[in-house]
Amino acid sequence: MRLSRFADTVSKHDASDRAGFAEALFFDIRQLENEDDSAIAEQRVAALHHVPLLLGIAHLLCAVAVVVRTGGNFSTLSTAAVVVPMLVALACDLAGFGVLRMRERLELSARTVTLTICVLVGTTGAMWSYFSHVVSLLPEMRDGALLPLLIGTGVTAGAVVSISSPPLSVVCAVVGSIGAALFSLDPTLTGGIAALSLVLVGYSVATARTMIAAARDRFKLDHEARKAVHFVNEFENSGRGWFWETNPQGTLSYVSQQLADDFKCAPEALLGRQFTDLLSVDNDKSGDVLREERTLGFHLSARFPFSDVVVRAASAEDIHWSLSGNPIFDDRGRFLSFRGIGADLTEQRRSEQEISRLARFDSLTGLPNRALMRQTLDEALRNAARRRKGCTLFLIDLDRFKNVNDTLGHPIGDALLRLVAQRLTSVMGDHGQVGRLGGDEFMAVLPGTVETGLLESLARTLIEQVSRPYQIEGHRVTIGASVGIAIGDPGRSCADSMVRNSDLALYAAKADGRGKHCFYIPAMHSEASDRQVLENDLRQALDRNELWVAYQPIVRAAGEEVSGFEALVRWNHPVRGPIGPDKFIPLAEECGMIGKIGQFVLNTALAEAAHWPDQVRIAVNLSPIQFNDPSIIEIVAAALSESKVRAERLELEITEGVFLADSDATDVTFARLKALGVRLALDDFGTGYSSLGYLQKTPFDKIKIDQSFVRGAASSTNRNSAIIRAIVTLADSLGMDTTAEGVETHDDLQLIRELGVSQVQGYIFGKPAPAEEARVMANRVTVEADGFQCAREPRHRLMRRAIAAVDGVTMEIRLRNISAMGALVECDRPVSPGMPMTIDIVGVGPVVGIVRWAQAGKFGVLFTDTFDLARLAPKQQKNSDQGMLSPWHAAPPRDRAAG
Repeated sequence: MRLSRFADTVSKHDASDRAGFAEALFFDIRQLENEDDSAIAEQRVAALHHVPLLLGIAHLLCAVAVVVRTGGNFSTLSTAAVVVPMLVALACDLAGFGVLRMRERLELSARTVTLTICVLVGTTGAMWSYFSHVVSLLPEMRDGALLPLLIGTGVTAGAVVSISSPPLSVVCAVVGSIGAALFSLDPTLTGGIAALSLVLVGYSVATARTMIAAARDRFKLDHEARKAVHFVNEFENSGRGWFWETNPQGTLSYVSQQLADDFKCAPEALLGRQFTDLLSVDNDKSGDVLREERTLGFHLSARFPFSDVVVRAASAEDIHWSLSGNPIFDDRGRFLSFRGIGADLTEQRRSEQEISRLARFDSLTGLPNRALMRQTLDEALRNAARRRKGCTLFLIDLDRFKNVNDTLGHPIGDALLRLVAQRLTSVMGDHGQVGRLGGDEFMAVLPGTVETGLLESLARTLIEQVSRPYQIEGHRVTIGASVGIAIGDPGRSCADSMVRNSDLALYAAKADGRGKHCFYIPAMHSEASDRQVLENDLRQALDRNELWVAYQPIVRAAGEEVSGFEALVRWNHPVRGPIGPDKFIPLAEECGMIGKIGQFVLNTALAEAAHWPDQVRIAVNLSPIQFNDPSIIEIVAAALSESKVRAERLELEITEGVFLADSDATDVTFARLKALGVRLALDDFGTGYSSLGYLQKTPFDKIKIDQSFVRGAASSTNRNSAIIRAIVTLADSLGMDTTAEGVETHDDLQLIRELGVSQVQGYIFGKPAPAEEARVMANRVTVEADGFQCAREPRHRLMRRAIAAVDGVTMEIRLRNISAMGALVECDRPVSPGMPMTIDIVGVGPVVGIVRWAQAGKFGVLFTDTFDLARLAPKQQKNSDQGMLSPWHAAPPRDRAAG
């Protein structure tokens, strides 16, 4: 039985020790501080409830007997002498009964009650002795026959009821002995009463000693039981486990509340049910739970102890327990029950599953991590060997993600990674598995997918979706993605080689201008080695004075005066010779050298500008990495102070890349740069992530129109002139200057002037030149334009074979000077101008055109649609006129790869 209260103090008495004589004699009236003894005293007081009642009944019976014997004929004096003691005795009996009944209401202690009962019993005994003496003097009672009865009755009743209370027995013995000595004329009776009183006192003390010792034993056992119950309750309430018990038939006879809570019912609802019915067999692949359940059934039926048997609840799939139990037998070896404990393993299992998940999945995005993706790739390759169908690996790197982390903080970066993971998963769909390798690197494994067309489509869609703007906590964030693709052959490729190949392809994609995808080709191995050597050389280039600054003039469109120069970095390698910026600038950004190189260009350019006329400005490119440097303001201010060049002469060209992480820090940097007094120019406007919002909130002084709109703008076949006109109108409305980059022909220059562009920069006025030549040019009044009259489309000089139908005859023809607009065709059959023709170029495909002119053995064909020359040479190196990959050192077309 459970106890509702746990005693803090435990009896120090040994169970075999009996209370001493003095202790037992005065036990009931001592001031007890020990809780056990106080509880015993309370129990002994409770045993006195019948004392006043029995005494009152005995006295009343004796009084009735006297009245019957005398017939109630008392004289007045006799009546008072008889009635008064009798009434006092009965009143004391009633008072004692009342005290015991009203004790709780009066809040009387056991000591007070015991002393009160002793006083009342003593008074009652005295009154009864006097009553007996008076009765013996009555004429009707002179024979003395009733006196021994009266005295004996009172003494006996008092002694019997006071046996369990030594103080009360002493009071009864004293009162009885004194009364017998005073009022009894029979010495034998007096001596007998005294002797009987002593015997009863001794017996009462002995009984009290036994009762006290027994009570102490009982209380000690109660304390142990309470402690056990306390520990059980504490264990169950802690949630670390619960208890169970079954009867010989295997049905539950006791369960803890925790087990009942797992079944969402009361403990009583589980009693009487078979314990094994509460367990479920889990037919999982491992079979662990099934084996454990069978093990438990064996132990229960064999009545054999067991421990740490893991089972699952039948009511819920996710509840697991660990059970331990022991069989209980009686002294004759008969089986009584099984008792044991159970522990809830649900949270432990969940923790183990979470640990396992974290070991295989990325905690930030929820995607598979590097280890799981490696396992996925290994399994895909093994499956590819069996199916004889290869698999593909995508390696994905986010462009400009570090800029987001540096400007907006890691919480925004983490939120961005989660959104990117969602988009990647959505794009990949059922084609493959996407995972995160760490940082801003992702991987996708596409088992059984090797079709180049499908892979290119997925890569383009992936880049397009990742490059869409993100809205995160009020910030508009734009990034990009580059993808390296490696295709594994069934049975021949391994995971390590595919990872290496995709990494090389990714690097090639990033070198191609970022936001691109690239397939792995074997030549990339040698390129990677060469790139590593070049990176090591670049780290030493500054110390070896291999880097120098070239200056390209910027001329006013109206008067052709030199308004300034743009500083462009060059590298003369001691072994390789001049290396184009399109090669070493991206490398500098990747290896962290761009900051040092940029500071070198800034200091060198300002030092040279100090030798120019005061009205000639110097333009220096500022990369996004430099712009986000917290110390950029101090760097610019120090360079201006050292060179003594006015701040208004310095023009910092900034690309739209600095706006990709739109933050307050960006606005603060712009404001501090303007506070220095320098001019700000928006470079390469119209490409990339152009947004009019940049012009609205950023204090630019100039817009530089990208060369892609300027080159060939005079041609009627494009709409570049309309775009330039719109940009000029916008700049004029905002009070900004405009500079057209990449002007090379007189036709383009004339158009630029007509459209109202403020300044011109391009080969028509000069290539990037050393400082000495720039100093001479800066002191000239005007610069003369020198270039071709018009632009000519790039041509593919090599001959290409093709098949065409001429007058219904299919024949082989040869194409030369192929451009985007048309080609020169060598053909043995005559053709006439205006004739439509479909030409199937070998290895390229069909193109449709119209014959424009014809001569003997050759004719010119104008393509109906613009032809992409890249189709003729898919791996062709980019023409140097296409420009640098990094906007940091933007320059006119041919200059960007020039030495």
